[in-house]
Amino acid sequence: MSKSNLQTAQNKLLDWYEIHGRKELPWRNTSDIYHVYVSEIMLQQTQVKRVMEEYYFQFLEKFPSFFALAQAPLEEVFGMWSGLGYYRRAKNLHESAKLCPYGLPQDFQSLQKLPGIGRYTASAICSFGYHQKVSVVDTNIARVLARFFGYEEASEKLLWQCADLFLNTDHPRLHNLALMDLGSLVCTPKNPSCTVSQSGEVPLGREACPLADACKGFDEPAKYYKTKSMQYEDKQLHYGVYVQNGKIAMKVSTEGMYKDMLELPSIEPQEDEEKYLGFFKHSVTKYRLEIHLYMLRERDEAFEWLCLKSLEHAPVSSMTKKALEIVLKNMHRF
Repeated sequence: MSKSNLQTAQNKLLDWYEIHGRKELPWRNTSDIYHVYVSEIMLQQTQVKRVMEEYYFQFLEKFPSFFALAQAPLEEVFGMWSGLGYYRRAKNLHESAKLCPYGLPQDFQSLQKLPGIGRYTASAICSFGYHQKVSVVDTNIARVLARFFGYEEASEKLLWQCADLFLNTDHPRLHNLALMDLGSLVCTPKNPSCTVSQSGEVPLGREACPLADACKGFDEPAKYYKTKSMQYEDKQLHYGVYVQNGKIAMKVSTEGMYKDMLELPSIEPQEDEEKYLGFFKHSVTKYRLEIHLYMLRERDEAFEWLCLKSLEHAPVSSMTKKALEIVLKNMHRF
């Protein structure tokens, strides 16, 4: 693609973003690198709407700076993260704050030495936070680039090269944000809104794709972006519930995705029907879980004791929260 065609596409992209971009998002209207960093970590694997409405402002109010986050106990951080999932993100955020209590480094390589900061997050911080001339490639941008340049089987390395080639060095931050929004709002995995409908209506209230004229994947967009179907693994888990004097026995997980968080003690399946409290289903990453709960009458190991009245703010996963809801409904049996 010629340089002039790329420049024309860059200009059309920025014109589209000026009208249709999500400029109202709070982390796009701040120069505070801590706010940008927190948003980037929260937005991994989580929808924008949920982050903004349920977590972003609440987290910043509790931990308003790197220093405040670094001084907080990990369990408090987990408590504010509860329900957001992928708790390793929260732990990495906390560890990075302890390593950099007064601010993040400003160069790409140093950022990647911090826990949980890979190539994408480092580039996002440099672009959105420090306004540097670096390209950014997330899932949405990768899809746009693969279609725009017409690569049916594009490697990660090739997509980053495409991003560098297409980068608008005069307005790199706005360019990256525009590509991100284009992939999220228009160039979607299924049924992308490449053009206006035959009736002349703007699809879903948005303008047709500003890159359509130069896009090599315009006629067959699905050909240039193939999603892999998730292969789920079914598992059954069994947990014991021990309640005494208004408190419930919990353990600190020592491994897995819930490491350092509180969870119910894992036990072998129980045959005594009188002990059975119920079950529920829960999906996480590649697993479809069936969780079974049983009352414990005796305990043979050390526990952490959690007041039942403080369950809402405890450092527990969404899976454990579901289990605790069943426990509360069955308190008359203890």
